[in-house]
Amino acid sequence: MRHTLPIAPQFYVTAPQPCPYLEGRMERKLFTALQGEDAAQLNDCLSQQGFRRSQNVLYRPACADCAACMSARINVAAFRPDKSQRRTTRRNAALTRRVKSSWATDEQYALFGDYLKARHADGGMADMDVFEFAAMVEETPIRSRLIEYCDPGERDELVGVSLTDILEDGLSMVYSFYAPDRPNASLGTYMILDHVEIAREAGLPYVYLGYWVPGSPKMGYKARFSGLEVYRNGTWAMLGDRGQCGADTQSPPATPIAEQVACIQLPARHKGA
Repeated sequence: MRHTLPIAPQFYVTAPQPCPYLEGRMERKLFTALQGEDAAQLNDCLSQQGFRRSQNVLYRPACADCAACMSARINVAAFRPDKSQRRTTRRNAALTRRVKSSWATDEQYALFGDYLKARHADGGMADMDVFEFAAMVEETPIRSRLIEYCDPGERDELVGVSLTDILEDGLSMVYSFYAPDRPNASLGTYMILDHVEIAREAGLPYVYLGYWVPGSPKMGYKARFSGLEVYRNGTWAMLGDRGQCGADTQSPPATPIAEQVACIQLPARHKGA
């Protein structure tokens, strides 16, 4: 008997676990495998519907009693840097950018370890070994790049890395990390600003930043970027008044899972499969 992969993606839901962003809440994720010759097309399509990639899986929050997590992207045409962001760009003007294939190195892993110890020592990735790090970087069925930022001094020191997917409508910053001993450099902000410039030069309209969670200190920095759009209730819309949105932590219950799956739009090849 021959077994073949289903043409239509199969969606699943994770078991509830403590939310890493809002204390006292539980999270679940809706996910599907990213595989096969149409992986890039599926990734493009679902990214436009609030999904994110982790290795060869696409996922989106699907919590039973909360809809606070919203996928966020910068509309490149609408983005205007503020004074602080312009200072950040000038402060890091000497850094060099290197674009590489998604192949992990010891130097990247060492920087990754320093970053986690300083910024996320109690997070779920804190115990990630070199093989798990390599899998995170290298297990990608789509067009991904590692964008490195280096200080061109005597040691040409690696100070920042972004694992970035190239989508049909933008750049998706899958995971970024940077030297924690340069707090005044605002390297995390700088890498986002540089991705906006890369997208602008490439004629791509968006930079996808992952999820924005009002009320979560870990995610508050994303609301500081003008031109930010969030995906909510099945559509993308400008964030608007950032001061008001920051207090929006009492989200209504999410749409039931079956209804969420029924509303997902699939690429043409998968429709009706």
